[in-house]
Amino acid sequence: MRRIIIALLLVLVTAVPAMAKTDITLPPSFTQDDFKGLSRDLGLAISYVPLATAEPLGGVLPHIDLGVEATSTSIDNNASYWKQISNVPGNDSVPSSLVMPKIHLQVGLPIIPIDLGIVYANVPNTNIKYTGYEVKWSILQGSVATPAVALRGAYTVLSGISDIDISTRSADLSISKGFAMFTPYAGYAMVWIDSKEKSTAVTLQDESLTENKWFVGCKITFFPLMNMVAEADFAKVNSYSLRLNIHF
Repeated sequence: MRRIIIALLLVLVTAVPAMAKTDITLPPSFTQDDFKGLSRDLGLAISYVPLATAEPLGGVLPHIDLGVEATSTSIDNNASYWKQISNVPGNDSVPSSLVMPKIHLQVGLPIIPIDLGIVYANVPNTNIKYTGYEVKWSILQGSVATPAVALRGAYTVLSGISDIDISTRSADLSISKGFAMFTPYAGYAMVWIDSKEKSTAVTLQDESLTENKWFVGCKITFFPLMNMVAEADFAKVNSYSLRLNIHF
C-alpha cells in the first residue's frame, strides 16, 4: 500500500506540464502601472491556497497530511507587463497559466483544534520560488449534524527573483461539512500584497495591495492513509489546485 501511495504522489508531480523558459526580469521600459499589475498577479499566484477543510487534523493524537500539489493560475499574458517580460532576451512567451508544483505539509496538534502548515514551490524553467506558512484554528470542530468553521492566518514570501521582493499576508474564514468520503468546503480570504522593486534597470515605488479571494473545494478520502483535495480560488486572477496526500 505504501508503494502505491508513493507512486501516485510521483504521478501527480510528473503530470504537471513544464512552463516555457520564463525568468522574471524587469526591463528598462517597465512603468509603475506595469509593476503594480505584475505585483498583483504574482502576489495572488503565490498567496496561500488552503487545500484543506475547516475540520482540525488532530484529535487525541497529532495527525499529518503530507502531499504534493499543483496550482494553475490564469493570467492575462497579453498585458503590457507580461509582454515586456516575454521580450527579455532568453525568455520564451509567457503562457496564459502559471503552473506551480508544490510540497505541502500540515500538522494537526493533539487536543487543541489548531493546525500548522508549510508549503514550498519551485517552478521549473523559471526563477519563481516561494515558501508559505499557515496557522488554522477550528473554532467549531463540526459533528455528524453540524459543519466545521475555521479561521486561518497565512504568510508567503517569494524568492529566486532578484528584481522583486514580494510577500503576502492573508486571513480567511472557511466552513466545511463531511458526507461519507466527501468533505466540501468554502471560504473567503483577504490578501495583503507587499511588493518592492530591486532592479538596476528601473526605479519604481513600492506597492501595497489589498485583494479579495473566494474559494471552494472538496476533500475526498479514498483510504485511511490517503486523500485528495481539489480547490478553485476566485480573485482578479483565478487559480485551480489539486493535491494528493498521505495521511497519518
